[in-house]
Amino acid sequence: MSTASERLTDSLYGLGWGAVKKLPEPVAAGLGRRIADTAWKRRGKGVLRLEANLARVVPDASPARLAALSRAGMRSYMRYWMESFRLPSWSADRVRASLEVKDLHHLTDGLDAGRGVILALPHLANWDLAGVWVTRVLGVPFTTVAERLKPESLYDRFVAYRESLGMEVLPHAGGSAFGTLARRLRAGGLICLVADRDLSSSGVEVDFFGERARMPAGPAMLAQQTGAVLLPVTLWYDGTSMRGRVHPPVETPAEGTRAEKSALMTQSLADAFAEGIAEHPEDWHMLQRLWLADLDPARVAL
Repeated sequence: MSTASERLTDSLYGLGWGAVKKLPEPVAAGLGRRIADTAWKRRGKGVLRLEANLARVVPDASPARLAALSRAGMRSYMRYWMESFRLPSWSADRVRASLEVKDLHHLTDGLDAGRGVILALPHLANWDLAGVWVTRVLGVPFTTVAERLKPESLYDRFVAYRESLGMEVLPHAGGSAFGTLARRLRAGGLICLVADRDLSSSGVEVDFFGERARMPAGPAMLAQQTGAVLLPVTLWYDGTSMRGRVHPPVETPAEGTRAEKSALMTQSLADAFAEGIAEHPEDWHMLQRLWLADLDPARVAL
């Protein structure tokens, strides 16, 4: 049974999906900025965690620079939500004009080869918009995984929303997602996974901006098991539109155990993510603990 707080959260998201998409676009954008600025000024846990994360990304930033980055980060995060609430009503032409992708041939070559392709992304800019661009502009369906949210009705909203955009959505919990993803890849399909934060506490340790962090092993394990092409992708906002880059494939090492191969491949993903995040730190929407030092219960948590 959901709690009153969870029911309130679900109601607020429902209000967002129902109301924001009806607002004139300049009004919605202005509303997003005001909400972001209000949250930033209140200095809640999410904002403090974002600043602590950005301090790793830009270690030489002055306090003023870090504050400016976190404010821009909150605005970018709210832009993601305002766009996402409105995405179902965007035309194919609007979607096409909203994203320009560099080195797209890595994706199309992999699909043409029939090997199956795994796109692994960090929480940069608007990954939902990128997904809609893939389904509506490239005309390629794909499968993704979603974290189970509370209450269940909120999770159902997210699944229905993403499925309306042309995505097949599998629950992260339950253990059956990996097998389904592997079948999609063996059939030559495409899967997209947000992969810069481990939700299982059993992921792969990587070096990330000079410290140890944990990222999910799923993308590397799927590539090993199916022979699919593993491609890191980074995104960033550029004015009123968004840009992206498909990085070169992460190759499966010829030697080593499965765990050793997964460690090397996940580190390659982390390196590509770090490159994109360092170039556009204000568009990295990481308001949760990520580094192992912050996950240590003996430390003071934000």
